[in-house]
Amino acid sequence: MAAKIGLSKDDLELYGKYTAKVPLEVLRRFDEKPDGKLIVMTAITPTPAGEGKTVTTIGLVQGLGKLDKKVIGALRQPSLGPVFGVKGGATGGGLSQVYPMWDIDLHFTGDIHAVGAAHNLLSAIIENHVQRKNELNIDPTRIIWKKAIDMNCRELRQVVVGLGGRGEGGVPHESGFIITAASEISAILALSTSMADLKERLGKMIVAYTYDKKPIYAKQLGCVGAMALLLREAIKPNIVQTLEGEPMFIHGFPFANIAHGNNTILATKYGLKMADYVITEAGFATDLGAEKFFNIVCRVSGLRPDCAVLVASIRALKMHGGCPFEKCDVKNLDALEKGLANLERHVLNLRKFGIPVVVAINHFHTDTVEEIELVMHHCRRLDVRSAVSFVFDQGGEGGIQLARQVVDAIENDSKQFKFLYEPKLSVKKKIETIAREIYGAGEVKFHAEAEKDLVWIEKGYGDLPVCIAKTQHSISDDPKLKGAPMGWTLTVKELHVSAGAGFIVAICGDIMLIPGLPAEPNASDMDIFDDGRIVGLN
Repeated sequence: MAAKIGLSKDDLELYGKYTAKVPLEVLRRFDEKPDGKLIVMTAITPTPAGEGKTVTTIGLVQGLGKLDKKVIGALRQPSLGPVFGVKGGATGGGLSQVYPMWDIDLHFTGDIHAVGAAHNLLSAIIENHVQRKNELNIDPTRIIWKKAIDMNCRELRQVVVGLGGRGEGGVPHESGFIITAASEISAILALSTSMADLKERLGKMIVAYTYDKKPIYAKQLGCVGAMALLLREAIKPNIVQTLEGEPMFIHGFPFANIAHGNNTILATKYGLKMADYVITEAGFATDLGAEKFFNIVCRVSGLRPDCAVLVASIRALKMHGGCPFEKCDVKNLDALEKGLANLERHVLNLRKFGIPVVVAINHFHTDTVEEIELVMHHCRRLDVRSAVSFVFDQGGEGGIQLARQVVDAIENDSKQFKFLYEPKLSVKKKIETIAREIYGAGEVKFHAEAEKDLVWIEKGYGDLPVCIAKTQHSISDDPKLKGAPMGWTLTVKELHVSAGAGFIVAICGDIMLIPGLPAEPNASDMDIFDDGRIVGLN
């Protein structure tokens, strides 16, 4: 499999039989190679009925392989919290999966654990500094660097640390946990292009403030080298394969509702050097992962997409049209027609970036001919390409129709990629532009705390792109609003700077940095037996 893309056995650092890392010095051998074509996989607004973005990504990779195209996929690694919580396994499904799926869904090559260790090392160093002489004059009540854990633990969102006296526990103060994928280090790992770049970005992270409100940077704590040491293996892209033997990079894991939600620049950049087509998946819908890919990742990396694939399912569209989840398997043309507003919004969002769009209708066995034709007719009205994807049941064979549409779009449709906003715009204007152009908001309301944040952010970081943290369950900041709401008000509660990652984070609505478990976690249905058989994970 690796030989397909110019890698020998000696180029790989093996993690068992079916997983390997590719060292950066090996990747740099490809620097002078021409780039292939970049395809961005995104989706309509998620619903419990399912869209199938990852299975479509893997299926499209296999479909292009069936057309004898040299292709690589680039995905993020699943986080353990969602795997054991609501989402379950995140490696595709049916005949369109990446292998070894169980390892990928669990510890994989340890990259998430390495980020968690680096994050918590920095936290420990900060707490130790404050407990000792506190030469940096850090205000314990303004330590913004929390702890990290790769699990859904809502009980750890707000905690008090340092109990037991100064000698035993340190300086008491409020703190908390975030999920590891929400750590700025996760975002930095995904955006770094070398070890030197990684270390520079780690050093720029703002971790606390002094009593006189001056920022404290990670580099002032003297542990950037140790953090980089913990991340020395994690920076190397991981390579696995689909069930049909096509190569896949799985590297990076920032969430898209609270970070930029895309796999690493390294994996995508060198995938383009090794193959004629690269499919990268942006987290959640066009309003989150895709918008951030275009405005943040492409700006930082110089990557320019050649096509976007928008995944939709008829079941999910019916939910957006008001159909209850338990009735999504029943034919309902009225609900489907109403739900098409959500599909249309996402098509229009992608067109704002000047690239060709292909709609992939992820087929479920309950879909009727009339429902499929209604969606495809609507796509024709929008003058957008569409194809029904059967990749779950048929693997690559079921993705050939979609693959042909994507190739045709790249070769024949006009493309003039553009950003949504320019860096010189004020931070407020950038947020308002995203809210109106992508979300359909009528106005943006800034809380008093956010207005205060804007003042100092504009002075030192105003030229950075914006990463809006909001719910993934709606185009709006209210998870209950389905479809394509217009004219509503986006509420910005606070802003902070991810100076190492290189973007400004705007917290909107009720967004949590560590999820909680549902009433019936997926973990309850998982098990392993004496013969190694695993159930419930995927």
